[in-house]
Amino acid sequence: MHQGLSEQEASQRLTRDGPNELAISKQRGALHLLLNVVTEPMFLLLVACGAIYMVLGDRNEALMLLGFVFVVIGITFVQQRRTEHSLAALRELSSPQALVIRGGATRKIASRELVADDMVLLAEGDRVPADMSLIEAANLSVDESMLTGESVPVSKQAVAAAASTPPTAPNTTNPPIAPNTTDPPTAPQPPSPTVAPIVLSESQVFAGTLVTQGTALGRVVATGERSTLGKIGKSLESLGDESTPIQQETRRVVKYVAIVGLLLAGMLALAYGFSNGDWLRGLLAGLTFAMAVLPEELPVILTLFLGLGAWRLAREKVLTRSVPAVELLGATTVLCVDKTGTLTANRMAVRRMWLDNAAYDSRKNLDQPLADALHESLEFAVLASHRRAFDPMEVAIIESGQRLLANTEHLHSDCTLVEDYPLSPEMLAMSRVWRSPDQRELLIAAKGAPEAIVDLCHLDQARHEQIAAQVVAMAADGLRVLGVARAVFGSERLPDDQHDFVFEFLGLLALEDPIRPDVPQAIAECRAAGIRVVMITGDHSATALSIARQAGLNVDGGVMTGTELFSMSDDELKARLAETQVFSRVQPEQKLRLVQAFRARGEVVAMTGDGVNDAPALKAAHIGVAMGARGTDVAREAASLVLLNDDFASLVTAVRYGRRVFANLRKAVVFVVAVHVPIVGLSLLPVMLGWPMLLMPVHILFLQLIIDPACSVVFEAEPLEDDAMTVPPRSTEAHLFDTTVLIRGLWQGVGLLAMLLAVYALARGASNSDEVARALTFVVLVLSNLGLIFANRRWSPRASLRTTGNSNKAFVWIAAATIGLLACVLAVPAISRLFTFTTPPPAMLLAGVGAACLSLLWFEAAKRFLTRNKA
Repeated sequence: MHQGLSEQEASQRLTRDGPNELAISKQRGALHLLLNVVTEPMFLLLVACGAIYMVLGDRNEALMLLGFVFVVIGITFVQQRRTEHSLAALRELSSPQALVIRGGATRKIASRELVADDMVLLAEGDRVPADMSLIEAANLSVDESMLTGESVPVSKQAVAAAASTPPTAPNTTNPPIAPNTTDPPTAPQPPSPTVAPIVLSESQVFAGTLVTQGTALGRVVATGERSTLGKIGKSLESLGDESTPIQQETRRVVKYVAIVGLLLAGMLALAYGFSNGDWLRGLLAGLTFAMAVLPEELPVILTLFLGLGAWRLAREKVLTRSVPAVELLGATTVLCVDKTGTLTANRMAVRRMWLDNAAYDSRKNLDQPLADALHESLEFAVLASHRRAFDPMEVAIIESGQRLLANTEHLHSDCTLVEDYPLSPEMLAMSRVWRSPDQRELLIAAKGAPEAIVDLCHLDQARHEQIAAQVVAMAADGLRVLGVARAVFGSERLPDDQHDFVFEFLGLLALEDPIRPDVPQAIAECRAAGIRVVMITGDHSATALSIARQAGLNVDGGVMTGTELFSMSDDELKARLAETQVFSRVQPEQKLRLVQAFRARGEVVAMTGDGVNDAPALKAAHIGVAMGARGTDVAREAASLVLLNDDFASLVTAVRYGRRVFANLRKAVVFVVAVHVPIVGLSLLPVMLGWPMLLMPVHILFLQLIIDPACSVVFEAEPLEDDAMTVPPRSTEAHLFDTTVLIRGLWQGVGLLAMLLAVYALARGASNSDEVARALTFVVLVLSNLGLIFANRRWSPRASLRTTGNSNKAFVWIAAATIGLLACVLAVPAISRLFTFTTPPPAMLLAGVGAACLSLLWFEAAKRFLTRNKA
């Protein structure tokens, strides 16, 4: 009898070694999250602009800007906290308990309390809580796909049994099918510079893996960061975070905008003072010009777009762990996906059945009854499975039995299990002996590798070859094939070996991990959007090619195995990447190499995955996307995005949102450039021409603190252009502030400036009043700003004034609110005096509305001309 550690020994080791948990899995505290938020360049720019206005003496403007800082920080912080709480909930769901022997007694403890040399009992359905060496094992199979990427559970044996087993012993739970044996043997893999290769043993089980069958007793050999899981998590520290292009651009803005704005404002103030001798008015002119030049709304727009983008993605069940990744999604050119659980459901299903002239295919016969000749095939496949199944193949067989044999006599729920003959290295089949209450004879159901079932049935060579041909045909489609047999036994004394029963061959069952229903459509959308989807799996080549074809991937370039990848130089790999989209038998460290190779080709790489083996590649990719429901903590922490519903189509939705964010950001930036041209011109030209000051700080405050921030809400809410997902991703060289944006903004802004100068001159001449002219010019400027927003909402050549006016309620509300505020400025005497306005007569106001309409026509004409020339 195993005694295990005493409670005192366990307590001492827990103190010495620390808890059995990963540092990467610990929830980030509120202070840590807040520090990450406030050190973002976008917030630093807001603070810098506020400080500049404080130095310039405009405390109201500074306080307003700093108010925006706190509002935006609050929104982003709340979003990050919600994300962190969601991840914590996922951790709680996946946190295993452990059944240990301590002091000779069995008790259940939290897995974090496990220590080295603890004795742990495992059973079907248990999540392995730590790395363990097996002392005893009974028919044990473990799903290690989170480490290896291989979707098939592997057989495990105790240390003594493993030592006596030849190294080439086959997988006793799921024997390999014929075509898969054509894969070349995997060569020894050298350590990656950043991620050590995973070396698995048949006499060990590893933290995080799942027991699908059998029971075991193991001794803990590694916990926490010393486990295989922990070493991979630790290795991620060498793969540092990387700034996105929008962050880099924002840093450049932080560096230059304050310096340039202050220098220009100072120069204008000095020039005015020296030329006119009025230093106070010169200081006012400089302050007004600084307020006009400094685009303090830009960081508000950037932050609001990304924050609301993350919020919108959260509503689509996509958690954003790195907010700037939202924008970068739109530039994705290569999407690397894992097969198991990403393209496939990670849930086996019976696809085909065969016996002589009878056949069944779930894709063709889903709504048709099962042929009578195949009833016994499925009946005894169910009897050969565990009723409380954890092995994915057995779960699939039982579900098919319940669906296809419902309301028939072929489901033996009243049978009693008498004996179980498990799989062994010598016999790749298992048999279960049942007693029926209405029969004296025992029923024996067997299933296993087709060649083992043929052997149990003592079939002749001709029959053997006929069955083998069917196995090859099914296996060529990437299916896992099992044979089924039955026997009847009349004696009460059962033989020691299942080979002693007289079995009858009942047919073949072929199972698959089916494609997710939404995957083909999602991949087709990616192809239309110019995004290349690449499948990287640890599974067999035949299975990989079959899944790739079903998913709609291009397989003309064939499949590249991990062995081929190992033997290639970086230059050879770079050349092959241009045509290859399917990679099989890939080791974890090779996934990282593939991601880095794609990046070296200039691609923007997004990587999806759920297992520990995916984490380094998730970290190295521009955008790592982890599966939330079944993903490991290590994968989720390494990723930028987490798909909560594990829906591959959600990733296409995320890409769509990424493109929408960047496209709408560019529209907002065009507006900012266009609207600043007349503001700067109206601040500078009257001073240069000797006119009275046309715009004063209060006017610019009205424009920048009411209309400009509001415009960001309008543009952010703008839906994606109709053709946005039918064009290639934007170039990696594309920027928010490129020539196209600047030219478009300058054309629109210069035209508006000319219009406003003409309005001012005509109104001043007609009314002989600077206050009337100033008021009318301001009215036209405000209304034209609304026109600028309206015109820039859609850039598609097919967009018209009618279509642009649809589906954006934010614009309607903001336009109404702005016109209402403008009416208050004109109608309330106290506010008019603050703005130094005299309300123009109705005829002049009507002419101003007409001028605003003319400016809208100019914006549309400039937009269409520039769009057509670009095309």
